[in-house]
Parts: sequence; structure tokens; C-alpha cells
Amino acid sequence: MTAPSLRATANPLNERTLPLMLLLFIGSGCAALIYEVVWFQLLSLIVGSSAISMGIILGTFMGGMCLGSLYLPRWFSAREHPLRVYAKLELGIGICGLLILFGLPLLGKAYVVISGPGLSGMLLAAVLCAICLLPPTLMMGATLPAIARWVQTTPSGISWLGFFYGGNIAGAVAGSLLAGFYLLRVHDNSYATFAAAALNVVVAAMAFGIASRTSYATDDSGSTSTAKAPLFEMPPGTAPVYLTIALSGMTALGAEVIWTRLLSLTLGATVYTFSLILAAFLSGLGIGSSVGSMIARLTPNARMALGWCQALLVLAIGWAAISLSSWLPWWPIQPTLDYTPGALFQIDFVRCLWVVLPGACLWGASFPLALAAVAPSEKDSSRLVSSVYAANTVGAIVGSLVTALVLITWIGTQNAQRVLAVFAIVSAVVMFAHALRTKNAEAGGRLAAMWGAVLVIAGGGWITWKIERIPDALIGYGRWTAGYGWERGKILFTGEGMNSSMAVSQLSNGVLNYHNAGKIQASSEPKDMRLQRMLGHLTTLIPANPKNVLVIGCGAGVTAGAVSISPLVERETIAEIEPLVPKFVSKYFGEHNYKVVDNPKVHVQIDDARHFLLTTKEKFDGITSDPFDPWVKGAASLYTEEFFQTAKAHLNPGGVMTVFVQLYESGEPAVKSEIATFLKVFPNGIVWGNTSNGQGYDVVMMGRVDDTPIDVDMIQARLDSPKFAEVAQSLREIGFASAIELLSTFAGQGADMGPYLADAQINTDRNLRLQYLAGAGVNAYEQATIYRGILQARQFKPNLFTGGTESLKALWEAVMIRQ
Repeated sequence: MTAPSLRATANPLNERTLPLMLLLFIGSGCAALIYEVVWFQLLSLIVGSSAISMGIILGTFMGGMCLGSLYLPRWFSAREHPLRVYAKLELGIGICGLLILFGLPLLGKAYVVISGPGLSGMLLAAVLCAICLLPPTLMMGATLPAIARWVQTTPSGISWLGFFYGGNIAGAVAGSLLAGFYLLRVHDNSYATFAAAALNVVVAAMAFGIASRTSYATDDSGSTSTAKAPLFEMPPGTAPVYLTIALSGMTALGAEVIWTRLLSLTLGATVYTFSLILAAFLSGLGIGSSVGSMIARLTPNARMALGWCQALLVLAIGWAAISLSSWLPWWPIQPTLDYTPGALFQIDFVRCLWVVLPGACLWGASFPLALAAVAPSEKDSSRLVSSVYAANTVGAIVGSLVTALVLITWIGTQNAQRVLAVFAIVSAVVMFAHALRTKNAEAGGRLAAMWGAVLVIAGGGWITWKIERIPDALIGYGRWTAGYGWERGKILFTGEGMNSSMAVSQLSNGVLNYHNAGKIQASSEPKDMRLQRMLGHLTTLIPANPKNVLVIGCGAGVTAGAVSISPLVERETIAEIEPLVPKFVSKYFGEHNYKVVDNPKVHVQIDDARHFLLTTKEKFDGITSDPFDPWVKGAASLYTEEFFQTAKAHLNPGGVMTVFVQLYESGEPAVKSEIATFLKVFPNGIVWGNTSNGQGYDVVMMGRVDDTPIDVDMIQARLDSPKFAEVAQSLREIGFASAIELLSTFAGQGADMGPYLADAQINTDRNLRLQYLAGAGVNAYEQATIYRGILQARQFKPNLFTGGTESLKALWEAVMIRQ
């Protein structure tokens, strides 16, 4: 049964009210995006940052908005002024934001205690996300339908709704940039949450103020609520419109997933890049929504306009595909021409707009056009907005999850874009076919619809077929593709996994490189082999009895391989987030990693390393961590004070933790943050240096549960033992013929580094400061200067090492000679 009509008897909006209404939606959108960034960051620290975990968070967030748009408006009386309802929703969102900030740590602790790997862990992650995200997102989804009660379903009223939607998106653009470039970079999650909550309060106060000065009346027939009406009801003859707007949402979010993956290769996967991509996409949606609103007001046939909008999307998807595969990677842009990030951010934003703006504008225009297409059959403006918004959001959820979790992994980004183009063709044909079946359509309109269908099928099919595969060089060299992507060796393997894209290449001299995040992450170059094996051997040679060892990050497998050959190690666990890495990448490095993945005492755990360590009940004698560069979005979570505390809590007495810290492609503030944060948890930690041509290259941080001196003679006795022959040979291959030579890489101790680290910023779960510091220094090459600063604090104290007098004297001489 159809619900009673509940709508404004007259449209009270006027030219004086419009700017204020737009300000409301701009402020609301800004707060919503700040919350989204903060909540995604906080939840990923608990449930992990794998594609599945992020899919659960995104699905819950968008699902809540979908349900809110359909359900919550039904609980508010239609006689209450829409702006008062809007104000109450904004206040509710602000309260939820504060509750999440203070309550999530407690929920996170409970989750960690009861969670585990596999399906049960994912279900618990979904429950946690639902508890946190559903209350505020239900209210977020209800704001536009609530305010829609203040307008009529006329062309003018629909265009106002489109402008409000565009204003909301404009605020979202501001929120994404404000969060990524200021609130979280300079402050932390708490500050950002308080800022968003303050915006909610200001918006609510403005809404209450406007409501008190404007009139509102309904022509309801005695009912004061639509709570008993069907949750979702399509007016007769509008099913094709709902299908089209759902397909539009699906292609929009699917394309955003793919474009974000490929643009992060082109620009570098920093937190700033993701903020720029999101801002560019939202900018297009806002522009398109405004233009679509004007078209909706002027056009006599919104359904045909919606059809042509979908047809043009095929061109936009093709444009983006060509740009990402054939144009942008070869633009002559040298990242290191300007060490200050400002100029490069400007260029990066232009490149983002170049790719995403055409499609985003068309997706933005689709929403008001869909409203206009349904409006003649739906007189309740609130139900009109909520149903169209819900259909669009359901499509978006399906598009984002299927693309991220299925399409890219199964068929790659090339074919995934083809699939999206096909769905865009289908959505256009659906609308053109609907126009042909319309009884009142004029002959000219039917002819245009027929030719439109023919053109979109023929032309769209050709464009879809011409979408090319992204070049291997882009996967391998990312932002450096134009500089030397053509020249740097032969690509042996490329893979587009669920979480990242990777490659293996071989240079003419036989050196192997493992590429991920658009750069070389590991190689068989002597300096890289030395670092990787130092991580493994220091972790197993210094503890008295390293039976059980955890390796964070498989990569080329060299560190894991160095651990595996220790005769004292009985069990080794490798925590790797991307399944393709141990399955394919490490196999190419079998000669260098002792075929570690096939070793019977090695277990590969596919999981976000942080999530695994939080939820496992195991204790380890050694933990070694070699994650992505800290400027890669998400990697900084493996360098926080809380993560190091978790790792320390999972070490047995006498246990050791080693961590890789790069000095190249990093500024001194980032390096200081990494070292100072580690030393806050391991106060007597040690820094070991890995140099190249006598200059700093990268370092290994080592922390121990106990502070017993390192026994030089004991380590040498192990290396002299026949059981350790393979370990000794491994060390000789990287330039260390004895324990003294290995330990001579000593570069400093925590107790002596206070003055050097006086201005260091501690990286915590609350601020993730490192990803912003590292992202700002990604194009810097200051490793020599940074390493000299570290060495200035070095003191060789007798309580650090133990052994015979001759051994200690030889070690000190070796330290001075090496450094």
C-alpha cells in the first residue's frame, strides 16, 4: 500500500536561503570526509589493512549510509521542520564521532583478545566495524532525504537537491584535503575528530537558526510518519532508471579502485597521493552534480539525458585507461627536480584531474538526472531522494568490493576496466531502450534513442576492446618510469594482486630486482643482500636459543632465508599481506633465499602483519621486520610505538627484534621518528649500519628484551661450528668473514642518542606521524648526511659487548675502520 503523500505545500527556498543551505551541506560534507579518513585509519590499525579488511570497512561505511537514506527518515515526523531533523542528525553524527574516538580502543582490545585468523576473524572484524560505523553512517545517509522534504518534486526542486548534493561533495573535497594535508599531518586523530565534531555543531546551530526563521507545512492527510510505508518502493515504470543509477554507482566506485591503484604507481603511494586522488574524484562529482542539476531543470527528457551521460562514461573510462597506460607514465616529469613537496603536489593534482575528472563529472551528473527521471512518478521528495541514493550506493558497494577483491586479482586492471566499460554500455542501452518504450515519446526522441543505442554499442565496444594493459615498466618503476623505465633490465614477472602490483626484473649483469609500490623493494645487489641478511642473521645469532622466529614481510625472501638456515631455528613464520609474493616472487630469488618458502619448518601466514601479531597467541624468540618504505600508505603502522610494544610483548625472555630503516628516499625527520619511536620501547636498542661506498645507505635497529651484553666470542664460536657452516658462508657472501666484522657495523646505542633525537616526533597509532614525514621526503637523497648525524652519537661502551680482551679490542678497531 502506498504511503500518504507527505511533502512541502510550497517551496520555501529563495535566493537568500540558498547560500546558507549550501554552507550547511559544505560543512556537513567536510566533517563526513574527515571522519571517514580518521575511522578508516583507526579501524585498519585493529582489523588490518589488507584488501579484505578494507573491503569490510568500506562495505560497512557505505552500507550504513544506504540503510540510513532508506530507513531513518521514516522515523521522523513529516510535520517537523526538515532543518530541525537535519540539525539533530548532525549533532548525532558529532556525538558518534567522539564516542568512536574514545570507545574504539576499548573495543579494539576486546577484538584482539577473542579474534583469530580465518573466517571467524573476518566475521568479528565485520561486527567491530558495524558497532563503530553503522550509527553515524545511518545518520549521514539520512541527511539529504531529510532535507528533501523541504522541496517539491518539480524540475526546480530537483535541481535544488542536486545543488545541495554538489555542495556536500564540495565540502568532502575540502575535508579530504584538510585531513590529509593539515589535520593529520600536523596534529592527530583526536584533533581531527574534534574539528569534525565542531563542524557538526556549527552546522546544527545554523540549521536550527534557519528553521526558526522559515516556514514549513505539509499536505499530509492526517498521518505524521511514513514508518509503515515499504522500505523501498519503485514507482511504476521507473525500474530502468534505478537499474541505471545502480550501474552508475558500480562503475564509479569500481573505476575509483582501479584508478587509485594505477595512479599510486604513477605518483608514488604516499598518503598525500591518496588524498589528492580522492579530492580529484570528489571534485569531478561536485562539478558534475552542479551541471547535472542545471540540465535537470532545463531538459524536457531527463531519461534521455541520463542515457547519454552513461554513454559518455564509456569514453571517459577509455580516456582514463589510455592516460594511465600510454600517456602519464611517460610525461617528462623528474621527481627530484624540487625537493620541496609543494610544487610536485601541484603537478600530481593536475595528473589526477587529467585521469579522473571526465568520468567523475559524468558520474556526478548522473545522480540529479536520475532524480529528475524518477520525479514525475514520485511525489514524495524524501522517498525520491532516499530510494535513488540507496540504489546508487548499493551499486557503489558492489562495484568497489567486486573490483578490489575479485576482478583485479582474477583478470587484472586491463580487463577490469573493460568490464566496467561494458556495464556503462549496458546502463546507457537500458535508458535508451526505456525511452523507446515510452508511450508519450515523440518520433524524434525515439529516433535519437535508437541511434544512441546503436552508437554506444558499436563505439563503446570498440573503445572497450582498445583498452590496453598497463606497461610492465610502470609496475616496476612507478614515478621513475619516464626516467629509466625503458632501460632497466628485463621484466621476468608481473602480477596484480589483491593488495598491490608487483614485478621481478633482471639486469644485464644478472642482478634480480623485486618491485612493489612502484619501486625496487629488494634485490640481489650486494648492498641490498647485505641488509637483508643482516636482518636475518642478527635476529638468530644474538639470542641464546632462537627456536621460534617471526619474519614480517616476505618480499624476495632473503631475510626469511637467512633465518631459516640457522640450525637453532625450529619454526619460522612469515607474515605476508599479498599472496602472490610468496607464491611467485620469492621463487625467482630461490638461489639467494635458500628456497625458504619450500622449507618444511617455514609457515607462510597470509595476513596483515600488524593484525597477525595483535591476534596471535604465539611467543617468539626473534622478530624481524622488513616492511614497505614508510612513505607507502599504511606502512607507518608497522613503526608505531604501540606496534613495537606489541612485538616486545610477543618476545620470549632473551628475545630480539630487528627492524629495517631506510636512509635513502627519506628525510632526516622521518628517520629520527623511526629510531626515536623504536628506542622509546627498546631504550637500549642498537643501530647497525649498512653503508654503500663508505656512505650511509640504510640501517638495522635491534631491540632486546634483556640487556645482557652481546657475547662476541659466543657468536664466533657458533660461526666456527660445522652446524653453522651455511650461516658462515652466507655472511661471507655479504662481506663478513667473522663475528667481529659483522658486529663492526655498530653505529650507535639508544642510551647515547638522546641529543641527536631531541627533536624527533614519536610515531603513534593516534598520529601516524611517520607516513606524513616520510611522504614529504620521498624524493630526498640525504642518506650520507643522515648517517653522519647518527654516527656522531656513537660511543663504544664496555657494557654493550662482552668477550675476551683481544676480541673487544679488535672489534673497536674494526668499528673505527669501517665507519
